[in-house]
Amino acid sequence: MKRNLILAIESSCDETAAAVVEDGSKICSNIVSSQINVHKKYGGVVPEVASRIHVENISVVIEEALSQAEVTMDDILAIAVTQGPGLVGSLHVGVQAAKTLAWYYDKPLIPLHHIIGHIYANRFVDELRFPMIALVVSGGHTELVWMKEEWSFEILGTTQDDAIGEAYDKVSRVMGTGYPGGPVIDKMAKQGHPHYTLPKPKTEKPLDFSFSGLKSAVLQLIDREVKKGEELNKEDLSYAFQEAALDTLLKKTMAAVKEFKPKQVVLAGGVAANSRLREKISEMILETPDVHLTIPPLWCCTDNAAMIGAAGWTAYTHGLTGSLDIAANPSMEIETSSIH
Repeated sequence: MKRNLILAIESSCDETAAAVVEDGSKICSNIVSSQINVHKKYGGVVPEVASRIHVENISVVIEEALSQAEVTMDDILAIAVTQGPGLVGSLHVGVQAAKTLAWYYDKPLIPLHHIIGHIYANRFVDELRFPMIALVVSGGHTELVWMKEEWSFEILGTTQDDAIGEAYDKVSRVMGTGYPGGPVIDKMAKQGHPHYTLPKPKTEKPLDFSFSGLKSAVLQLIDREVKKGEELNKEDLSYAFQEAALDTLLKKTMAAVKEFKPKQVVLAGGVAANSRLREKISEMILETPDVHLTIPPLWCCTDNAAMIGAAGWTAYTHGLTGSLDIAANPSMEIETSSIH
């Protein structure tokens, strides 16, 4: 009996990943080669370095994904790949690998938006119920996505400047606490107490986000403490920053829930691993018992290919395949992926 196996490839930033996923929900293999230790010394991802390492790793992770799943390319039904958004050089490596395999083995090619993968990763732990709101939080994205039905995407709110993960990295950098900033600040904030006061970010549109002003406020606070000769309490500052950043996320999310009345809210993206965010959104959703909350497991918050496989299977069932002339699209819009 033919199995519904998707070979998925993800290379949008600094993880080279490949996976084999069956029926969109069963993970047969999920291989991720991370570059974080390389980019740590630079305080952030260096695009040229990232793309070069992808070239070195892409064949290895694909071979390992097939081997671990105990399948060959003859068993694969279709090939799903992240087309965008992301770093153009990094995306190009994954897209070229997927196109080559699709051409050589005569398999359907499924080009996907990276964020759709993060949203559909929730399928590994729960059924998706529509209409639904996805709070997308990562190093490159902060968005509220409205899904009226399966494979329908509308941006309700997005960031006007920095994404929340980017803000975490920048604040950690100015505090001298390293990269990536998210896990560091989350850990230090647990030891912090209410001490410093930071402003709540303001936006023109009610469901949009802004974190640049909050980052600037942290810089100004540090400067004031230095001028006063006070020793900076990094744990308390981490606490103040995190509470201010997450409060604005959750305030906007609950405003969207109140206005659009979804059946379900899901978290998606790397910052979904933040322990305080998971705690606070769980508490807030309890106040709206008719809304179901799904939080992805920690392993699939960061970039991986299994999530692309989950989304890829859904796209395949809707006949959403691409041609071999597709190219990496670093500014790809999620709304263009909707079925019209």
